[in-house]
Amino acid sequence: MLTDGRIVAVKKSKSIHESNVEQLINEVVILSQINHRNVVKLLGSCLETEVPLLVYEFIPNGSLYQYIHEHTDDQFPITWEMRLRITVEVLRALSYMHPAASIPIYHLDIKSANILLDDKYQAKILDFGTSRSMAIDRIHLTTKVKVPFGYVDPEYFRSSQFTEKSDINSFGIVLVELLIGKKPIRLVDMEENRSLASYFLEVINENRLFEVLDAQVLREAEK
Repeated sequence: MLTDGRIVAVKKSKSIHESNVEQLINEVVILSQINHRNVVKLLGSCLETEVPLLVYEFIPNGSLYQYIHEHTDDQFPITWEMRLRITVEVLRALSYMHPAASIPIYHLDIKSANILLDDKYQAKILDFGTSRSMAIDRIHLTTKVKVPFGYVDPEYFRSSQFTEKSDINSFGIVLVELLIGKKPIRLVDMEENRSLASYFLEVINENRLFEVLDAQVLREAEK
């Protein structure tokens, strides 16, 4: 709690390894360029200490990942209406960061665990430690970034190049999570598709979508 009564969240690196410190500094640089209602606000930082600290607005209701994969409907049902609204809010933020920003920003770590829900259950994207700014005259970014397996853009495996479509691909996986309630990597037999993306495409091709939809979606959504 700050002296004015505001509750904040403080991010502290687990170690003083150079790469961790660089990510925190990169996050300050990136977030200083962003002002959007669906992106977590950076309120301040302390980069002069041995382990840098970042101070954010406090988002009280946890992550989208928790609501999809850990909460039960009895605890708090994530309704079809909420799923649609969260989808739109995150895509608005991505649209703002990509073509609308003066220098486009690629998040590069879009996943349900990095989408928080505020007191009104509005979506807030966080964790810009691996994000990159991209000059408008460059069409792609060649870099080494640790993108969580299950969300990574298949093109990256071939080219090591990120584009704005890398974020869109990752959010596509989040969208499938919202629809069918499965994790990005499925614990199944080796014969089956462990990748949620491959599994979803298989389901669509076999016209079995309504067999695998999340129970809440099936109850509330219209075809």
